[in-house]
Amino acid sequence: ETDDHGVVGACGIHYGPVPPFVQEPPRTMTNSTRPWASVIIPIKDERDNLTPLTERVLKVLSAREESKTAPFELVYIDDGSSDGSSELLDRLQQTYPAVRVLHFDRNYGQSSAFDAGFKHSTGELVITLDGDLQNDPADIDKMLPLLRQFDLVCGWRTSRNDNLVRKLSSRIANAVRSAVTGDRVHDTGCSLKIFRRAVVDKLQLFTGMHRFFPALAIMHGFTVTEIPVSHYPRAHGISKYGVGNRLFKSLYDLIAVRWMQHRCLRYKYRDERSVMGDACTDKPVQHTKISTCGRKS
Repeated sequence: ETDDHGVVGACGIHYGPVPPFVQEPPRTMTNSTRPWASVIIPIKDERDNLTPLTERVLKVLSAREESKTAPFELVYIDDGSSDGSSELLDRLQQTYPAVRVLHFDRNYGQSSAFDAGFKHSTGELVITLDGDLQNDPADIDKMLPLLRQFDLVCGWRTSRNDNLVRKLSSRIANAVRSAVTGDRVHDTGCSLKIFRRAVVDKLQLFTGMHRFFPALAIMHGFTVTEIPVSHYPRAHGISKYGVGNRLFKSLYDLIAVRWMQHRCLRYKYRDERSVMGDACTDKPVQHTKISTCGRKS
């Protein structure tokens, strides 16, 4: 996880070569050269987690049936790291063709990192997760089938492996957020999510909005669900969140989200024939309801 202020770590340390990983299986690009999935991972001082995380993500995606006919990409956003993560990310990019790295010039926070990842990725599906190894990339396999019915699938850490303060602040924030926004998602703070491309293309993010992805998706007319996922104790590095920047900031941002929900423009046409036809096909538009802050229905 990253925060808008971040922490300062050690620098100027040289780390050894990236351990070898079982190479991705050769793909026969018979259908598409567009990535079927883009994995977006913000990084702020997670040097010791990067190599095992990369190996696990590549292993899961390489084994997928979709990877036989289309590529995938793993996009890291270096959010102003100062512990050697930046250099290691560059070596990982040189080692694995599927890895791409974006370097911020300083720490901007998780919302900015996700926004950059969304805009610089091209996958039909967008998968997000944290860089702290507390998410299990293997859970992607059980989340993907739900995309047949839903536009956004959220991970739900039913068994949290965090300290009491983090558990308590997260529980309070989630309860208040769900009651106010009506998204009915138990754990919006879990970064392990899978979006259809149309969802991320519609999101206009501001600082702190990564905490409200489900509510924003629902506001735009998309369908959302959640599924229990694994959660492991942090083995390396330190958390970038506490009560101050998790609980209080999210409650403050909640006011903005609630305002957007109420002010979102929604209107219907009386007669479908009054709607302009499709410029490419010259056929009538197959809908009568328009939402300027949501997709057409």
